Amino acid sequence: MNRLTHIISAWAADILAGWNRFWFSETQPHTLAMIRILAGSMLFYTHAVWTLDLMAFLGPDGFLPNELARDMQGDSAAWSYLWYFESPAILGALHLFALTIFIMFTVGYYTRVTSVLATIITLAYCHRLSGAFFGLDQVNAMLAMYVMLGPSGAVYSVDHWLARRQAGQGGKQADRVKSTVSANVAIRLIQLQMCVIYLFGGVSKMRGEMWWDGSAVWFAVANLEYQSLDMTWLVRSPWLIALLSHVTVFWEAFFCALVWPKRTRPIVLFMAVCVHGGIGLFLGMWTFGLAMIFANYSFVPPTMTEALVSGGSNWLRRLTNRAGGADRIAGRTGTEFAPERKRHRPKMGSGAN
Repeated sequence: MNRLTHIISAWAADILAGWNRFWFSETQPHTLAMIRILAGSMLFYTHAVWTLDLMAFLGPDGFLPNELARDMQGDSAAWSYLWYFESPAILGALHLFALTIFIMFTVGYYTRVTSVLATIITLAYCHRLSGAFFGLDQVNAMLAMYVMLGPSGAVYSVDHWLARRQAGQGGKQADRVKSTVSANVAIRLIQLQMCVIYLFGGVSKMRGEMWWDGSAVWFAVANLEYQSLDMTWLVRSPWLIALLSHVTVFWEAFFCALVWPKRTRPIVLFMAVCVHGGIGLFLGMWTFGLAMIFANYSFVPPTMTEALVSGGSNWLRRLTNRAGGADRIAGRTGTEFAPERKRHRPKMGSGAN
């Protein structure tokens, strides 16, 4: 009995230690900062689109009046500051303020403040524009909320640049970016959210007959409402349609299990790029496809992100130096080389004298 108790205690201790390692290990913020840049850019773009006809969506005489927007939320805890304004001037100013916050969040300026404001603004637009609410808005809100929880401005940001500059002026060397628990928690939340999304997406697909008989991909690419490229040639290869349908269901349903092992993770993430890239390329939903790829980037280790950014910076620096050197050579005139040519020109007639 004592031996059984010891085994159970050791097993429980291992589970608790694994739980603590998963959630409370310190990690570098490089991947989180990259997600901030990518997600912030998508937030700015998707909200800037409303500017094309802002009053048609937010105005009192628009497609979705304030009163109707509040009624659609029912008794939920949803709230939006946009419910209380109908003046075009005020709405325009608030919209400009929102876009400014998204830009500051993307570049990482006062990131701790702008990350919170970006989340509040994103949710406010979602609750105000319930009739135009899609999966893209859900992914945007999810990324904004989780990025807000970690030190996303600790690197690749204006905040980091200002901190290094201030440290240099004070005669001190800028400290290396610190690993934190909060960065790990923020990344883990994004990862688990993606696992839940794909699991329920796969289970939902399993309930549809078209995914079982392998015709679902055909009905997706042949839909003229979403068709960006003519993919009707797939009708000549029904086996390929069936293969793509079944592989998609398998990938979604088992994403939550296969994305964690190091051996299968690259394959799973490559599939994510193919699936969501295909959604953007063939179905015209580029914003949603890119947002999902940005969320999948949470599974890229910070060391790899740092290596990719460093490699890209070094390549750009070498390219710039090479171009600058070529410009300097091309800018020199022929007279600048004349003394050098004169020095190597033999003197005519020196032998006769």
